[in-house]
Amino acid sequence: MTRRTLPVLAATALFSSLGVAPAMAGSLGSTGTDTDTTNLTANITELNDSGVESTAWLTLDGNELSVRIDSSGLLAGAPHAQHIHIGGANQCPDPNQEGTGFEGAIRTTDAIDSYGGVQVSLTTEGDTSPASALAVERFPVGDAAYSRTFTVTDEVAASLRNGEGSVVLHGVDHNGSGEYDGEQVSDLNPDLPSEATDPAACGELNIDSMGSLSMGSLGGSFGSMGSTGSTGSLGSLGS
Repeated sequence: MTRRTLPVLAATALFSSLGVAPAMAGSLGSTGTDTDTTNLTANITELNDSGVESTAWLTLDGNELSVRIDSSGLLAGAPHAQHIHIGGANQCPDPNQEGTGFEGAIRTTDAIDSYGGVQVSLTTEGDTSPASALAVERFPVGDAAYSRTFTVTDEVAASLRNGEGSVVLHGVDHNGSGEYDGEQVSDLNPDLPSEATDPAACGELNIDSMGSLSMGSLGGSFGSMGSTGSTGSLGSLGS
């Protein structure tokens, strides 16, 4: 079997495949006019029989977004791209949907009509725009907790205040090899194996009308990652 493995750097996303609208990748400098705080949560459940379970908590204050994600079941030692998708029906695909991937697995573009395109890249540092959708060296590794505060565009902020969007975690070890490999290439970047970008879990964002999200209850500062060295090593991702 010819293996296609994940390179150390793969930061160039195919915008057309991800359904990213140029307007959504606009200026991050605006603070907007609505400064009311909006709390959202997402119960993130498995796709592609990944066994992944996750919960996301978001707080939007003006254009400042704080995000925490706690996950279990992700492939250990491997980076997992994670995004806020906005558009389409703003919902997750049916887990039983027949996809174009490995043995009918759902690939990212198979579900575009459901969850729309990438509008926020939940990276551990640096850029969070759609341009970083495949910046694998800046995504959490394995089940590492994610916690970060950053600025989003006016368009993204408006969508979140309306309760629109889904959190999608990517990276599935379909063949149980313990790494991203296999002959099928990614539908987003032909230099990557499909396992590296196939969706592992998805959760629709819902406004927390009770305001139960508390920054102090999330365990740790939103200004730093929840786990030391969470970006890990990419040297174990294949050969």
